[in-house]
Amino acid sequence: MRKRFLKESALIGFLLLSAVLLWNPALYAETKKPVYNVIKVSAAITPPVAEFINENLEEAVAEGIDGLIILLDTPGGLDLAMRDIAKDILNSPIPVFVYVHPSGARAASAGVIITVSAHVAAMTPGTNIGAAHPVGIGIGGGGEDKTMMEKVENDAVAYVQGIAKKRGRNEKWLEKSIRKSESITAEEALKINVIDYLAVDLNQLLEQAHGKKVETTSGEITLRTKDALLVEKEMGARQRILSALSNPNVAYILLLLGLAGLYFEFAHPGVILPGVIGGISLILAFFALQTLPVNYAGILLILFGIILFIAEIKIVSYGMLSIGGVVSIAMGSLLLFESPDPALRVSLQVMIPAVAIVSLFFMGIVALVVKAHMRKSATGSEGMRGEIGEAVTDIYETGKVFFLGEYWNAFSDYLIEKGDKVKIVQVEGLKVKVEKITP
Repeated sequence: MRKRFLKESALIGFLLLSAVLLWNPALYAETKKPVYNVIKVSAAITPPVAEFINENLEEAVAEGIDGLIILLDTPGGLDLAMRDIAKDILNSPIPVFVYVHPSGARAASAGVIITVSAHVAAMTPGTNIGAAHPVGIGIGGGGEDKTMMEKVENDAVAYVQGIAKKRGRNEKWLEKSIRKSESITAEEALKINVIDYLAVDLNQLLEQAHGKKVETTSGEITLRTKDALLVEKEMGARQRILSALSNPNVAYILLLLGLAGLYFEFAHPGVILPGVIGGISLILAFFALQTLPVNYAGILLILFGIILFIAEIKIVSYGMLSIGGVVSIAMGSLLLFESPDPALRVSLQVMIPAVAIVSLFFMGIVALVVKAHMRKSATGSEGMRGEIGEAVTDIYETGKVFFLGEYWNAFSDYLIEKGDKVKIVQVEGLKVKVEKITP
């Protein structure tokens, strides 16, 4: 009886415990491991990158994930894309970590504001953050440009100070980062309260952040990061393609390839393949250019260079038009992207070979076309001039000559004897004028 009583008591206790867990979600939740999605951003900040972060943040919220971790390594990028990302983070109902990782990575320019906007900002030893000076468009030496640059700079300072105040970060240094393009190491960033943690890896970061209180749009949240489950999320094929197209080097090559393909098709109608490749490349290039700070004067110079190459076919300029075409394409390439930010410019290692190859291509096509125009006609009366034949009769005012497998009526200004080798010098209707070839 006693054993039976103990068994029944144990069973009742188990059922009571199960009922408590089922009816007390908070207690049940404490037994679950926290889950964080992890994404990597290792590129310039462009609209496709902003879209990638936005989609992952919305997905994490919809799935009830505890938070999102962004592993960041960026040289900077577009202001509008950066603001979209910062806005998404600042209005997120779940905690967002921005972790500058791995060692050797950086959060430069736009990356600075993205990092400080996070609920938890961290860096790996051997990384750096800074140089957030805004990129001007068409900044020259005029007074209007300087005034515009001051407005852009002041706007950027006010924007980052507002974020820093909300997140409790160092406002003074962030202002210096914008006005003086200052950059500091991860250790310095931690020391002056630009970031929250310095961690050698993600596991150490999660251990340090456990228990930290952060403010989200859904209220204050105490982070549960210890022993968290990490789920890595990667860019889809579409986003990878869009991100690659937003690279200035890729956009530049696609533009030149598209123009070269269409030019080849127009110069040699019916080839088809170059025209198809050129059309596709040009459409992709136009998509990429809309996501980048394009200077349309650069595009016009490149187009003008191609027009000069085409004009070389029609106008005898002894190569001057071709030289002008090379110079125009080179200048257009330099002016194509109006940004001092290296992440938004064409690399010289790409530009110089591309200009050389495209220029040689166009000059080669021009040379072939000019050579074809200068070549002696191979048909009709023009093609008969200069042909060698044999007199089959005596030739003076009349006679016959044999050449190219045919007999022709012939005449000459002087007597040519039968069997002599003759050259066609003129064609008049169905008669040819010949002259004797002296050995």
